[in-house]
Amino acid sequence: MQTSIFIARLLGPLLLVPGLGLLFNPRSFQTIAAEVVGGLTLVYLFGVLDFAGGLAIVLTHNVWTANWRVLITLIGWWMLLRGAARILIPDMIMGYAAKLIDNKLFYPVSGIVLVILGLVRCYFGYVA
Repeated sequence: MQTSIFIARLLGPLLLVPGLGLLFNPRSFQTIAAEVVGGLTLVYLFGVLDFAGGLAIVLTHNVWTANWRVLITLIGWWMLLRGAARILIPDMIMGYAAKLIDNKLFYPVSGIVLVILGLVRCYFGYVA
């Protein structure tokens, strides 16, 4: 349980703050996304970081229970798969992402999802 709380405390702010940034300053995030998608090196680097972070979560917290702790495991597997995709098929990822960054609905929806995920993790990490 201590590992779950630690990871919830770590992921909560890491999801909440960028989510708020997406909601309050979407143009900056659109610029950042365009720069990242435009550079194969950055896509690969973010893939390695995602893969490493996801692998760390999966190796320390591969918990499949019917409570909030499974959400941490799911994020770990999602990061692991997303990182692997960025490393193995970066051109396909760059093409898909290039379409997303022009979608004006993408930023507020992503911001809301990240804020909710961050608040849930903060709640279970710091309050519950």
